[in-house]
Amino acid sequence: MVSPLADDPARFVEDALEGFVDLYRDQVRLVPGGVVRAVPAPRSQVAVVVGGGSGHYPAFCGVVGPGLAHGAVVGNVFTSPSTADAVSVGAAAAGDAGVLMITGNYAGDVMNFTLARDELRRRGVDAHFLVVTDDVASAPADEVDKRRGIAGDLVVFKAAGAAAAEGASLDEVVAAAEHANARTRTLGVAFDGCTLPGADAPLFTVPEGVFGLGVGIHGEPGIGEVPACTASELAGLLVDRLLEERPDGAGPRVAVLLNGLGRTKYEELFVLWRAVRARLDAAGLEVVQPDVGELVTSLDMAGCSLTLVWLDEDLERWWTAPAQTPAYRKGALPAGGGVAGGSDAGSGAAGAGATAGSDVGAGAGATGAWGADGGPGTPRAGENRRDAAVDDAWPTAPVAEAGPRVVDDADAAEAAAVVDALRRVADVLADLETRLGRLDAVAGDGDHGRGMLRGSRAAADAAAAAAQDGHGGVACLQDAGHAWADRAGGTSGVLWGAGLAAAADALATRPVGDPTARVAAAVRAGVDAVASLGKARPGHKTMLDSGEPLAAAFEAAAAAGDALDAAWTGALAAGRTAAAATADLRPQVGRARPLAERSVGTPDPGAVSLVAVLAAAAGRDPQEGVVADVLPATPVLDDGAGGTGTDEGEQR
Repeated sequence: MVSPLADDPARFVEDALEGFVDLYRDQVRLVPGGVVRAVPAPRSQVAVVVGGGSGHYPAFCGVVGPGLAHGAVVGNVFTSPSTADAVSVGAAAAGDAGVLMITGNYAGDVMNFTLARDELRRRGVDAHFLVVTDDVASAPADEVDKRRGIAGDLVVFKAAGAAAAEGASLDEVVAAAEHANARTRTLGVAFDGCTLPGADAPLFTVPEGVFGLGVGIHGEPGIGEVPACTASELAGLLVDRLLEERPDGAGPRVAVLLNGLGRTKYEELFVLWRAVRARLDAAGLEVVQPDVGELVTSLDMAGCSLTLVWLDEDLERWWTAPAQTPAYRKGALPAGGGVAGGSDAGSGAAGAGATAGSDVGAGAGATGAWGADGGPGTPRAGENRRDAAVDDAWPTAPVAEAGPRVVDDADAAEAAAVVDALRRVADVLADLETRLGRLDAVAGDGDHGRGMLRGSRAAADAAAAAAQDGHGGVACLQDAGHAWADRAGGTSGVLWGAGLAAAADALATRPVGDPTARVAAAVRAGVDAVASLGKARPGHKTMLDSGEPLAAAFEAAAAAGDALDAAWTGALAAGRTAAAATADLRPQVGRARPLAERSVGTPDPGAVSLVAVLAAAAGRDPQEGVVADVLPATPVLDDGAGGTGTDEGEQR
């Protein structure tokens, strides 16, 4: 297995995005957090912003263009973009008619895009957020709200983009997307796993002689296995399963997507399509403009998915409407087409943009969505130019800039202590990155270790900068929380950001009293913030399963009058025991939930990393009994059982 081609695996996404924008600079432009159309749509048009982690191209940046999305928020590999990134792209893409943000149904995307929607509303942008739930393997039909969004993402994006292009209102565009989602079903199959940039082994392997059925798009193994079979047999399996969920009242006309997951050759897909078409014909279905190819991928995974969309008059009109993006084209756009330099997309020529008399507000001398600079411009790769709409969404200064300056020596000492604690956290997480990734790969995407490391390093740097500017410990911790959430992205990125910010608020209480009670209150505030934002509870197999007992033990120690050092000892012991006990639990929320049985016997990586972080912050050695007994040094499962030997990891 060969790792994806890269210069620096840690910069894989940034480097790929720069290359993409340079290639398609007549169609897209770089903004903080992602891309938007090079030529903005009319300001009277609803903006459709899509997004999610990288590793799925053409999703998400490849479908930005007329007839489809107005912008795409781009996260790290298999990791939700941060709230700040989603706000930035949403503000840059939005005109006067509002914005609809669409992602797959994953915990990190839901948290970050919900927060982004709320922030956009506070800034006066009429914003709505919707998730795609097309994966029939990830939850039963009576729990559709728990299903993942996979290749059906494209169908929902297309319906929303076409409705917006027709001039529909925000409510109507939302209704179009909801209707498309309700009529779309997908089932995927894996022949082999995918490999993260910089890794030397795939996230999982498929045993010889079987296919993984019910596979996601984030490197997760299939929910079940079926014997390896011929193309015709696989077509029957996929089609028959999807026909079981034909919506009530659906007619015979269907749109169909046969999607390659990254390594399956087009010729193989053509062979499979021949068999799928015969099966659909035999079922009496009328196929409308099918798409076969790589549409929503999973890095270099070998496999495919089949999507059926039961059409009605509206859905068929939206499905067949013209679209022109870097990676997806259908039909013919009107002259001009919304592509710089005309409709000759992909020529590399950067033209003036709008046709005369249009409502685009981006032609020469126009004042539109990008301010009064004469049009959208065409930044070269890496320029990352910010225009007025983006500046409104992008943080202009760290939180500490508005905070109080250091007022006494105690504040200065506390600032130094916060910086030192966060440096220790980052160092410990660097040591644990591989093993946390292995834990996460058992039932997830193996990205927990790298994301925790990226977030902690950003937090330490932000705290150090605030301390250098003369701010106290509270302001340093506030900046650290924002930096962790922004840089890490994903579910645990936003949760750790919220937890650190809440802990900082609790520490701000003056005058400072008993240090044990003060730290206990901060830990409790952080855990409660995570619970409130994440909506999980103890027993769900998340970081709360170690966080709640740890916080309770700290509070008990404070109530008993224990010294701070003794309180830390007892609290960490409680957290360590609870983290180990998560091995017996089945995940109830998050990306691991569809693979719940596979995770039994393995501790939750979020629960384990929480104990490691707090142990490091307290100056303890995590290897001296804090996490060593729940963090295996070798892969948790061998390759034949679906495990991983990867050295990568990131966020839950």
